[in-house]
Amino acid sequence: MSWIRTIIMERWFLITLLWINILGTIYGYYWYLYQLQETPWYFLPFVPDSPTASLFFVFVIIGFLTKKQHGWIEALAVATLFKYGIWAVGMNLGGAFVGTPLDFVNYMLIFSHLGMAVQGLLYAPYYKIKGWHIVLAAFVLFHNEIIDYVFDMMPRYPVLDPYQNTIGYFTFWLSAISIFILWKIRRP
Repeated sequence: MSWIRTIIMERWFLITLLWINILGTIYGYYWYLYQLQETPWYFLPFVPDSPTASLFFVFVIIGFLTKKQHGWIEALAVATLFKYGIWAVGMNLGGAFVGTPLDFVNYMLIFSHLGMAVQGLLYAPYYKIKGWHIVLAAFVLFHNEIIDYVFDMMPRYPVLDPYQNTIGYFTFWLSAISIFILWKIRRP
């Protein structure tokens, strides 16, 4: 497995991953375009969950490339990549379970979001995450839960509307698990 650690820190690999995340971030914000147009300005930073997670990881990769890491950005990236990566997989599979057949876009979202969750964890040995970074990430994740499920700003999956309370409950615990994972991989 040491060969994986060697490859993922190679400059060519980091640049490739940087471009993948830049393009994924752009597509993600585009995916949210209609919802963002209807969102009050003060909620705008809290609506596009997955593209913001991949944007955090863009800055993590830039930190690796420039040798200027920031643990607080790494903490936000890991926690949000895992949470929203797993969340999107669950929502796409949940939609299929309640009756909407999976299509090409669903499969693309499932695999790309699974990749988000994995890439955040893959770089765990290289992060410089401290205790206060975890507190910041926890605050951001749980604050976002309130914005999403109290103020109805969650990503729109119309087929799953009848299940919003269950999804909110699942999402709360997914945030808790993401913070626990972040705590486990920190470098004290």
